Amino acid sequence: MNATTGRVAAILIGLATAIVIVAFAIVPFLTPQWVAFEQERSNATAWTGFTTEELRTATDAILSALVFGGDFDVELDGVPVLNEREQAHMADVRTVFRGLWVLALISLVGLALASRRADRAGTWRAVRGGAIGLSIGVVAVGVVALVAFDQLFELFHRVFFPAGSYLFDPTTDRLVQLFPFQFWQETAMAVGVVIIAIALVVAFVAGRRAERTAHARSTADVAPIPEPGT
Repeated sequence: MNATTGRVAAILIGLATAIVIVAFAIVPFLTPQWVAFEQERSNATAWTGFTTEELRTATDAILSALVFGGDFDVELDGVPVLNEREQAHMADVRTVFRGLWVLALISLVGLALASRRADRAGTWRAVRGGAIGLSIGVVAVGVVALVAFDQLFELFHRVFFPAGSYLFDPTTDRLVQLFPFQFWQETAMAVGVVIIAIALVVAFVAGRRAERTAHARSTADVAPIPEPGT
């Protein structure tokens, strides 16, 4: 393998590592338990005017459609919770998540194939590099978010969603009442912390494996060659 091919392989392995870590880190925050916890903290019952039971019924149906598929047409007392624009936006959100899951699956397959490379120490170093790079990136984004979360939130939506499709009025639109701004701010912070924690563990393990693999290979290279007849 020449130097250029090795560098390209290292970059791809690092990117695959980062994608898999992000995907794994997000999963716990798509559970009813976390959503209910954050909705309580962000006072979603006051925003919506729903009872706690109504809030859970509406939110759990929306979350189920997001994760497992289906329509976002949940009703309370025969009245749709989300209007057509809100339902369309949630369908867009589901598309983004599905894209992430596909990328994560492709990345997992790529990492499995990379583990069969002759340069296994290089593979582990690339995994470590991807995890460390992700940690640095998340810390940098977190620092910016401390002073400009609104702008980052807006930029994220501009990148991933059609223009204007994500703009809602918190005084009238249920979607932003169910998931108030505080909900997203605190969830984003928690996701960032989990990503960094997982990435640091991965970086530590990959670093140790790279050292051991390199040491084992160097030991095998200098092992004495038996003389004929011995």
